[in-house]
Amino acid sequence: MNRQSFSAAHLLKKKIPIHPVLRKIGQIFSSNGYTAYLVGGAVRDILRGQPASDWDIATNAPPQAVISMFKKVIPTGIAHGTVTVIFEHIHIEVTTFRTESMYTDGRHPDTVEYAATIEEDLSRRDFTMNAIAASLSTGELIDPFGGRADIAEKIIRTVGDAEERFNEDGLRPVRGIRFASQLDFRITDDTLAAIPKCLERTACISIERFRDEFIKILSSPKPSKALKLLETTGILKIFIPDLVACRGIEQADFRGFHCFDVLDHLFYACDGAPADNLPVRLAALFHDIGKPACKHIQYKIAPDGIRRPINTFLQHEAASSRLARQILLKLRFPNKIIDKVCHLIAQHMFHYEPNWTDAAVRRFIAHVGTEYLHDLFDLRIADVYGMTASPPVLKEGLWSAQLIELKDRIAYIQQEQAAITLKELAVNGTNLIALGIPPGKQIGMILQELLDTVLEDPAQNTQDCLLTIAQNIWNERQNVNEQTQEK
Repeated sequence: MNRQSFSAAHLLKKKIPIHPVLRKIGQIFSSNGYTAYLVGGAVRDILRGQPASDWDIATNAPPQAVISMFKKVIPTGIAHGTVTVIFEHIHIEVTTFRTESMYTDGRHPDTVEYAATIEEDLSRRDFTMNAIAASLSTGELIDPFGGRADIAEKIIRTVGDAEERFNEDGLRPVRGIRFASQLDFRITDDTLAAIPKCLERTACISIERFRDEFIKILSSPKPSKALKLLETTGILKIFIPDLVACRGIEQADFRGFHCFDVLDHLFYACDGAPADNLPVRLAALFHDIGKPACKHIQYKIAPDGIRRPINTFLQHEAASSRLARQILLKLRFPNKIIDKVCHLIAQHMFHYEPNWTDAAVRRFIAHVGTEYLHDLFDLRIADVYGMTASPPVLKEGLWSAQLIELKDRIAYIQQEQAAITLKELAVNGTNLIALGIPPGKQIGMILQELLDTVLEDPAQNTQDCLLTIAQNIWNERQNVNEQTQEK
């Protein structure tokens, strides 16, 4: 079906199917003298041929009437006309038809007045694709602002004047950009042009609201689309200025490693990370964010014999990890996610060579942590993706072949069940104390030396061997201390 016929099919569509549970709810409203409509993203997704999971209902019934109609109701936003109905184990948000005034705090309407009709309620919504309602009893569509046509054309436009809509709620520009990436839609020129004019309002939204939209952007099929829009509209500079500072930091030189500056590299690396793995996508986006502070120009003889400049970013992984932590703390991500992202960034510059011994591979596993290996490899693949904005090509001798070899060697070593962590040693601190070594930091230091021994030679991981080694280490330290005191 071509674009025109696709559009026409949607324009002619008068009804959508209504889920049986929603039909039952519609009958309850009808029997009590009220009307109810399915609205918002559910209608949009059904029209796109996608499954709808979150159901929002708009009704002319006031909140107290809704509460009286259903057995289980949570007053989630009753001050703004919204309650959550739990019906047949499904949570459904129900909001009374309403019109709203300004959002002085950038989050909530200053006042809420109930509207008389569904058309008036739809007129307050953000985008035309979200301003379509479907009757719960018949499935008949109400589309006063041409939302179906815009969905068919994959267009995002505001309901009415864009500046007015964006100044009502500063989150709306971020939502519009998120939809563009999530749905692969295009924001109309006039709608997009209004965003930079409303940045003062967007700057007022809470960091949590921005973070939640940011997470949805990172979970979209191609987040670089939204990230670039956040940059060009000025929103990115408000919330993550350290990313914007990566624009224009060139990486390319005669060695041919990179095609893009640091910022585009980060955007494309994010595209190359698994969409269902938020920590890896965050790590991909921030893994080189410390490069602007670490850039130095050095000179090297090129293959043509001419001394040419090269871009170096020594220790940028450590700087990037520190800066990423600051950003993620500001965005109020959970500590567990922050720790994982920053660890991955700090480790992403590993360099494997086929001449590594098995002991070297075991030390690599111990240094990175078994639980991080899979994500670290995904980050490396994303990093290489971001160099050219295309999937890495597997060819013998290239990094990808070496990565596969390293993964195979790790799998082999893990099958041997050799000790990689302190917990896997045949002895512990209690054993060392029983040996006569006093409690304190020396216990941990000796255990680490024992682990180093086992990483080198797994056959040493027996209680007898390790206790003998521990006793020798302790005796040697005691002798050193005695000699030092005599001097």
